[in-house]
Amino acid sequence: MIIKAEEKTLERLFQNHFIRNKKIKNRVAFPAMVCSKYREDGYVATENIEHYKQIAKGGVGLIIQEATCVSDIGRLSKTQLGIWDDGQINGLKQITNAVHSEGCAIVVQIHHAGVKSVDGVYDCPSNFIFNNPSTKTSVKGQEMSEERIKYVTQQFINAGKRAFEAGYDGIELHGAHAYLISQFLNTNVNKRTDRYGLQPELFAINILEGIRKETSEDFILGIRLGAFEPNLESSIKYAKNLEAHVNYLNISNGFYSLFQQSKPDDYPFEAHIYATEKIKQSVEIPVFAANNITSPQMAEDILVKTNADMVCIGRGILINNNWVNDAMAGRDTGRCLHCKMCERF
Repeated sequence: MIIKAEEKTLERLFQNHFIRNKKIKNRVAFPAMVCSKYREDGYVATENIEHYKQIAKGGVGLIIQEATCVSDIGRLSKTQLGIWDDGQINGLKQITNAVHSEGCAIVVQIHHAGVKSVDGVYDCPSNFIFNNPSTKTSVKGQEMSEERIKYVTQQFINAGKRAFEAGYDGIELHGAHAYLISQFLNTNVNKRTDRYGLQPELFAINILEGIRKETSEDFILGIRLGAFEPNLESSIKYAKNLEAHVNYLNISNGFYSLFQQSKPDDYPFEAHIYATEKIKQSVEIPVFAANNITSPQMAEDILVKTNADMVCIGRGILINNNWVNDAMAGRDTGRCLHCKMCERF
């Protein structure tokens, strides 16, 4: 299919393809954007169901549900959605039913904030002072014992099983943005000398292996991975080591200022897109590109340039749930102005 938009053609953007054994109708993903401001018990509200139904109706191929916490003491906010209790499955199932009714695939991003938790328990691979740029406060991360690591690993595995029972097509581990898995991967934070320090991706691998055993061969396992964690060479190594355990890599930010970001001076897109291109050259599984993709033509150009398998359109779809349908019809999709209203996402 060739769609005309902005007087150019969008051929790759609207091709269908497969992740694992799931057919995805186009190459646009709505990434995990934390939008819940409704309940403090982690349970799904009616507004959550309608939010994802409207996004699915807008034509997107894959929804990655916002960071959904595996623990009631590992949340990024008091109103974060949860998947730590069996009682939450019914509400989550209502989200998957609503999305699937619109012909859209959905995975849920499962998450633990670690040292960024708002719950007063600052799990971290090593003792670490975290200076939170959002709250302008500092907290001390507490080094996790091996027993504690195993306990949290099981919380992730249990969450993956609940996601399977709730009807999701898969899960995405949140392994970026300075949250717990990112803390393990970034060697500026993880100073352990045991196996979790010598192999920083082991924490994530153990989770993934456990979820696979509790679900099915068709259940999609993905990870959101920092592009520079703490540098591109490390992220490429992690991508290669994770390849046997995941069905896709979604490339994003690493641990805030504790990474070395780089790209050639003449590269036409942002550094994260450059990293996506290099990671895609190193693995054979699907890789997603993200970060400031502001138009359908830009999305198409990135897919062609990087050979990425999907592009993540976040704020664009938040301001216009019909972004994909409008792009396919050659209509103006709108543009995010980066105003304060959306900064909270």
